Amino acid sequence: MKKRKFIKIIILGLLSSFATLQAFAQKIKKVIKSDKEWKKILTNHQYYILRKEGTEKPFTSPLNNEKRKGEYLCAGCKTPLFSSKKKYDSGTGWPSFFDHYPNVIATKLDFKLLIPRTEYHCVICEGHQGHVFEDGPQPTGKRYCNNGASLTFKPKV
Repeated sequence: MKKRKFIKIIILGLLSSFATLQAFAQKIKKVIKSDKEWKKILTNHQYYILRKEGTEKPFTSPLNNEKRKGEYLCAGCKTPLFSSKKKYDSGTGWPSFFDHYPNVIATKLDFKLLIPRTEYHCVICEGHQGHVFEDGPQPTGKRYCNNGASLTFKPKV
């Protein structure tokens, strides 16, 4: 990796941490629970993904094939994160969106695969959702690649 690109990635990672600080500045009411409390309300699979930053296997979430109009909520705290209007089939095996509701996610740099990726979390409960990539459709050019187990779907009535 070239030195200039590496420095750019580090700077972007530091700037992305600013999103978390913005949440505190906006006085968002956080959902804070102990591990014991989270384990009571989440399935083992949800707990692994939301609280331990795990990843589900691709093509395993029923939300991949969800086509109804509605909202996708954080499975941890029920905060609306995405509209079905922003969902698209990325072919990756995970529910994907090109945009999210304002002020609901925070990002940080993730080096778990050695190459830096941008990870995102629900700003309210800090539950891990997935990763965002720069290969999505217009108008944003972003692909929010979400773990289906981190979401619940609320159909529009």
